[in-house]
Amino acid sequence: MSVVRINAIDVEPAQGDELARRFAGRAGAVDKAPGFEGFELLRPTDGRTTWLVVTRWRDEDSFNNWLGSPSFAHGHRGAAGDAGGGAPVATHSELWSYEAADPG
Repeated sequence: MSVVRINAIDVEPAQGDELARRFAGRAGAVDKAPGFEGFELLRPTDGRTTWLVVTRWRDEDSFNNWLGSPSFAHGHRGAAGDAGGGAPVATHSELWSYEAADPG
């Protein structure tokens, strides 16, 4: 069963476009990670300042292996949200863990 990891990143409204630019600049970096199934960057539209980075993985080990990889370290230098160099844009982040529920 797939596991879902959501990085909830608090970003000041004026920094949102910069966060999106940084993710776009490293688009595809995770695509080749073993067990990776999908990625979405969700921009808030209701006045919130929390962006969501949603990733789906084959299993927990696949996600943990990505966290320990040189590719992850390179893309996440510095503070949360500092994925492309420069000053951090995030004020806070949390990692949320989910798995797909079986509705049956």
